[in-house]
Parts: sequence; structure tokens; C-alpha cells
Amino acid sequence: MIISLLIGLGIALFGFVLQTSVAGVNRKVVGRLQKRYGPRWYQEFLDIFKLLSKRSVSHGWIFDFGVIMALGGIIGTAMFMPLTTSFSAFAPFDNFFIFVYLIAVGMLGMAMSASGSGNPLASIGVMRALTTMLAYEVPFMIIVLTIIKLTGTSSLTGIALWQQAQGNNWFIVALPVGGIVAILCLMGMLGKKPFETYIAPAEIASGPMVEYGGKQLGMLFIMHEITVFIEVSLFVHLFLGGANNIFEFLIKYFLVYTSVNLISNVNGRFKIDQVVKFFYKWPLLLASAQAIVAIYFGWVI
Repeated sequence: MIISLLIGLGIALFGFVLQTSVAGVNRKVVGRLQKRYGPRWYQEFLDIFKLLSKRSVSHGWIFDFGVIMALGGIIGTAMFMPLTTSFSAFAPFDNFFIFVYLIAVGMLGMAMSASGSGNPLASIGVMRALTTMLAYEVPFMIIVLTIIKLTGTSSLTGIALWQQAQGNNWFIVALPVGGIVAILCLMGMLGKKPFETYIAPAEIASGPMVEYGGKQLGMLFIMHEITVFIEVSLFVHLFLGGANNIFEFLIKYFLVYTSVNLISNVNGRFKIDQVVKFFYKWPLLLASAQAIVAIYFGWVI
């Protein structure tokens, strides 16, 4: 058990380092596409470490405890993430529903802390974030439940191995409509445009983050990077056949995040009502149609 805990903490640390590095490289790539140099690829590490070295203002114990709860919940979630089909800290517990429950702890901690700041802009940001979650999670869950029905397992490793079996395709190919829906939902999870409404820096001063600074902001940046690692890794295992080795995982991870990031940078931003209407219209309709076609008619590529 102690060894598993250490491996799990190592996976969480690996996820932080990986995502922070990939995010830094992406900032450089986007900068070059926009005909500017962009920041150094390791600039995000410098920003986080600088914030952790600074003092921060407290708005009460709920504000402080919420940050710890948010970071702890996300680290705990990342510990269950398998990196490959043969490497996981808690192999029997890489169940999709475990990630659904645990990641909510981090999100609720963030919401509790931001609301405890007393700033109305933070409360508006939290409200928008939770509303966006309700919008993208419904079509995403329909697609994932379709995958679980087809594979007969909710284990991420089991789903990845099913896709790798002879005669089967990755689910982004086998369920092409569902794959499109999953990409849209992933953009919502990552807060990428046009679904970054809960941040909206020009309207609500970065939303939930408006009252944070110093150590607390640094901790939330770490939480954000690990959260992105979890969400992109879920996509890799559920729709891209997972990975048999760490190099395959790194390649798929980088391609998924970079693709979503590049799409984001050519989009504007929806208003919050547009976000909800969009997800409850086309993605929900397409996800439902894909589920019916795949489960009841057996039409899988």
C-alpha cells in the first residue's frame, strides 16, 4: 500500500511536470503562429514557483481550506490515473466513475474557496463554471456510457485493451460522431474557447481566480495543470486506445492537447447562455444518436 501511494504521488507529480511543460511549449507554438516569439517554454514553472514564494491575503478559513481541498482532491484523483496499460498505482481501481467522483472534490473545493472570498465576481465565475460543467457533462457521459456498454467494463485499462484488440478500432474512429462530441466536451472541460466563459477576463476579472494571489494562486495553478493532465489522459484512454508505453502516451497526449489548443486560438467566446444551449442542442443530440446507433443497431466501425 505504501509503495502504491508513492507511485500514485509520483504519477501526480509527473502529470504536473508534463502538462506544465506541454502548456509552455504550446504558448511558444501559438506565439510563432501569431508572428511573435512567445514566452520561454519553462515560463509557467517560473511563474508558479515565484507565486509560491510570495505572501497571500486570507479571507477566512473557508477561503484557505477550499484551496487545500481543491489541490488535495485533484492530486488524489491523479493518483489513480494509469499511464499505460501496464503501469498504474492502483491497477484494480482505474474505474472511470472513480475519476468522476474524485475530481468533483477538487472542483467543489475551488467553488467553496472562491465563494468564501466575498467577491461577487468570484461568485459569478463559480456559477458560470458549475453551469458549464452541467452543460458538457451530459453529452460526454452519454458517449462514455456507450463505450462502457460496448466494452463491458468501466476500467480505463480494460477500455484501452479492448480498443487494441485485433479487429477493433479506437473509439474516435469506431464512434466517429461520439468522437466529435468528446472533442467538444474536452474543450469545455479545459475551459478553451469558445467555452471559457467562466474565466472571461474582460468581463469578470478572471472569474473564480479574481481574489487569489501568492501561495494560494500558485497552488491553484498547480491544481489546474494536474486537472488538465487528468482530463486529457482520460480522452487518450477512452478514445485513442490508451498506450502500451510511456512514449506512445506522451505523443498522444501532446497531439490531443495541442490540437485542442490550436482550435481554441481561432475561436471567439460564447456567452454563458450560448454555452448551455450549444451543448444541450447539437452535442447532446449527436451523442444520443450515436448511442442508439451503436447499442441498439450495433453499427460500430
